[in-house]
Parts: sequence; C-alpha cells; structure tokens
Amino acid sequence: MRFPDGYATSARVFTFDGLADGREHLALGLGDWRRSLTRSANGGRPVLVRPHSECLTGDVFGSQRCDCGPQLREAVERISEAGGFLLYLRQEGRGIGLYAKLDAYALQDTGLDTYEANVALGHGEDERDYTTAAQMLLALGARRVALLSNNPDKAEQLGRLGVHVESRVPTGVHVSAANVRYLATKATHSAHTLDLPMVD
Repeated sequence: MRFPDGYATSARVFTFDGLADGREHLALGLGDWRRSLTRSANGGRPVLVRPHSECLTGDVFGSQRCDCGPQLREAVERISEAGGFLLYLRQEGRGIGLYAKLDAYALQDTGLDTYEANVALGHGEDERDYTTAAQMLLALGARRVALLSNNPDKAEQLGRLGVHVESRVPTGVHVSAANVRYLATKATHSAHTLDLPMVD
C-alpha cells in the first residue's frame, strides 16, 4: 500500500465467502496483526480495528467534500503501528451507491445537507449495516476490539452482533474549507466525535 504523501506499508488481504450481503468486502491485516489477535485472546489489549466504508471519490480521487481519504490514510498508519485490521466495506455513499451519492452531491450544492440529500433521493439517511463487518471480525478471531472510529453507530451495531467493542478510539479531524459543513452535520446529526471549529 502506498499513499500520495509517500507513506507505504504492506498488508495481508483476506477475502470471505458467505457474507450476509453477498458483496466482496476485504479485511487488511496490518502490522503484527497475529500478535495482536493472540494478545487479545489472552486477555490483553483488544485488536485495533477500523471499519472503513468505501469512498471512491475520497479514497481514490481525493475529493475534498468528505474526510474519507485522510481517515483511510491515518487508519492504515495507526493500525500498522498497533497491529490490527482495516475492514474495507463496499458501502459507497453510506450504503446508497456511487451514482446516488453523486446525485446527493448535486443536491448538497442546492443547500441540503448530506443526510437531507439522501432522504430527498428516496434513501435512508444512513443505510449501512455492519452485519458483514461483524462476520468478518468473528471469522478472523477478533472478538474484542478497540474501534478506530468517530461514529457511535458502528460500535453499537457491532456490539449487538457479537463483537465486544471495549473502546472507541477517535480518528483525527481532517477539516478543510470544502468539508467543514459536512463534518459539522455529522457531529450534530449523528453524534460523531468531532472537535470542530465554529461554522458560520
């Protein structure tokens, strides 16, 4: 794995059969993930995990409208240092798909926020289901995790699905002029853990 700023690391890629939604999700074992699993199974620190929803626009094309690309970059380095897993989940646009997300961008340009735009298109505010993430973690033996995420819904869903989330580790706040309203909406609307500057 290599990022535009020059950071590079290697990962063990895991694929899965029989996931609940039938999609092709990936788990990336980063750093000394084996040792981390063993330590966790023996009652030590839980495995550091980030469930990262696919974002073609942010992860690949570097869109400034979200913070997904910088969060992915940060997560890979932090998990590599600690040993753990990044789950790359095929949930573009909070589960509505790439084309609908682009339509939602157009609606946001008219003044709707990210959640309102999804609803205006006939979708839920957030259609992501973390059943497959739980299946992947349990298959890998990661039953106790420290969740690298600002999103409380991820922790709540994984907990209900049999993964013990011992702690939630916030990511950095990757704010720019282009995404500050988007991040502020996530903080106020869905209780993301984000310490943001004041927004006009």
